[in-house]
Amino acid sequence: MTDRRYAEPAFADVLSTVEFRVGERPHIVVDTDVCRSCTTKACVHACPADLFVPTSDGGILFNYEQCFECGTCYQICDGEGAISWSYPDGGAGVVFRKG
Repeated sequence: MTDRRYAEPAFADVLSTVEFRVGERPHIVVDTDVCRSCTTKACVHACPADLFVPTSDGGILFNYEQCFECGTCYQICDGEGAISWSYPDGGAGVVFRKG
């Protein structure tokens, strides 16, 4: 009998099975004025989809269209009011499919 071990799929492979239905209203809003005073930029390092990019002026550029709504950024951010998070409007957001 052969030894078969379950291999976790690569993150990129999992994302390829996800459909993003982009809403008219962003479900995450980043206040770059608050971000400028942040020294850790924890969201940049914590976001599993790499959606937060630091800007040259100390702010953050965020692309909500590819967000799969895990809430990590909202939980890890220590800048009060830097990230406003809500569920996407009905019919929008991420749709997970089996690959």
